[in-house]
Amino acid sequence: MRISRSAAIVLGTIASIVMALIYTPLAIVVINSFNKSMNMDWPPPGFTLDWWTKAFGSNGLMAALGTSALVAVCASLLALVLGTLLAIALSRYKFFGREAVGLMVILPIALPGIVTGLALNNAFRTVLGLQLSMATVIIAHATFCIVTVYNNVIARLSRTNRNLEDASADLGAGVFTTFRLVTFPQIGSALIAGGLLAFALSFDEIIVTTFTAGAGVETLPIWILNNMFRPGKAPVVDVVAVTTVLISVIPLYFANRLTREER
Repeated sequence: MRISRSAAIVLGTIASIVMALIYTPLAIVVINSFNKSMNMDWPPPGFTLDWWTKAFGSNGLMAALGTSALVAVCASLLALVLGTLLAIALSRYKFFGREAVGLMVILPIALPGIVTGLALNNAFRTVLGLQLSMATVIIAHATFCIVTVYNNVIARLSRTNRNLEDASADLGAGVFTTFRLVTFPQIGSALIAGGLLAFALSFDEIIVTTFTAGAGVETLPIWILNNMFRPGKAPVVDVVAVTTVLISVIPLYFANRLTREER
C-alpha cells in the first residue's frame, strides 16, 4: 500500500508531535538525574553522578528494588503456569461456559487498577481473613499478569498443528508426554515472551500493590511515591525512575523481538 507524499508528511508530523509529547518528559527525568542542582533548576547549572551514587548506596532503596524483583519473578512464574493451563483448556477443549471463562481471564487487566486493588483487598482481608503481606502482593500481581501469558499462548496455539498432538496420542503418548515433546516446543517462545511481559507489568505496578501490600512491604514504585516529595530526594527519585524504565524496557524489548522473529 502506497500513500501520497502530502499524506506521508502529515502523518509523519502528527507522529512526531505525539512522540515528542510522550518522550520529552521522560528525557527531562533522565537529564535531571544528572542535574547538579538539588532543587532541579532548569536549565541544569551543571551535571554530576552524585545522585546515582547516593541512590545505589541507599539500603532502603536497594531493599525496595529486591522486593520488586522478587514479586515480579514470583508473579510471572505463577502467571506462566496458570496462563498456559487456561490457554490450553480454552483452545483445545469445548465445555459449557468457555466464553465466560475467557472473558473472566482478561477482565482483571481491563478493569481500572483501583477497582482491582480494592476488590482484592476486600477479598484478602474480609472474605479470607488474611493479613496483607508479600504473598498477597504476588497473588494480586499474578491476577493481571496471567493475561499477558494467556494472550501469547492462546495466539500461538491457534497457529500450531493440532494433528501433531493427535498423532502423539495415537502413538500411545500420555497428556504430559505430548505436552513435553510436542506442544511445549511449539509454544516455548510464546511462553518466554509472555513471561517477560508479565515481569515488566508487575515490576512497575503501584495501584494494586498499594491496596494489597502489608506493613513493611515496600516495592520500588511505592518507594518512589513515598520519597518524591521529601526535601532533597527529588534527584534520587529521578535516578530510580530512570532505573525503573530501563528494567521495564529491557524485557519488553526482548519480548517484542522474540514475537517479531516468530512472525
